Amino acid sequence: MGDLFQVGSLSSPSRLIVGTGGFRSIEILDASLVASEATIATVALRRVDPGVKGSIYDLLRRRNFSLLPNTAGCYSASEAVKLAELAREAFETNAVKLEVIGDDITLLPDTTETLVAAEQLVRKGFEVWAYTSDDLIVAQRLEQCGCVAVMPLGSPIGSGLGIRNPHAIALIAERITVPVLLDAGVGTASDAALAMELGCDGVLAASAINRALEPVLMAEALRDAVRAGYLAFRAGRIPPRLHAEASSPFLGRPDLFVE
Repeated sequence: MGDLFQVGSLSSPSRLIVGTGGFRSIEILDASLVASEATIATVALRRVDPGVKGSIYDLLRRRNFSLLPNTAGCYSASEAVKLAELAREAFETNAVKLEVIGDDITLLPDTTETLVAAEQLVRKGFEVWAYTSDDLIVAQRLEQCGCVAVMPLGSPIGSGLGIRNPHAIALIAERITVPVLLDAGVGTASDAALAMELGCDGVLAASAINRALEPVLMAEALRDAVRAGYLAFRAGRIPPRLHAEASSPFLGRPDLFVE
């Protein structure tokens, strides 16, 4: 796409970030990673033991992926901070995807605890990618406290409902100066393309790939959708109109010429 995607110390030629949990086999995960052409992947310390040979960690290292540990499964700021510190020691990276869940049914983020955790982690030298709601004010507070990326949800985690409030996502993308990545809710390629068309800098996809009937094909589709949406945003869409407007003018048509 002609430019390098940079978030904190992590960079990638792709604006698609992939999740690594939930795949039916390590072989399908491997093939999906290759098909996605992504180079940054999230990993959950609760699910991955870096010391185990043949683990997801081994696979990502062999494929030269940059690791983005996440605090999935945390319900308080203190729990998330402790897990982030363990992840930094285990994976030798300051980058962390901060997740603090407020409800175990909807898996919606607890924005109050997320802000508390983000402030503490930034003070401890972490590069915080913050999963949050689609609330502009919360996104601004996360940016102000030093997060390197803000990651609003399109809809609840794993729902595949797409972007339920495009206006909110567009507002965040317009007003936030650090990278904005759509996180959660992606179900298919058109959702990823829309996120990029709304102005997001990137998309994180996990369930959309690992729960697809053909994960490798979906990884390819999302790869291309992120590229297409990014190019469309840069190109600038035509303004919507309530009436038709011919692409070719009437002026100069020989059949309408009158002496």
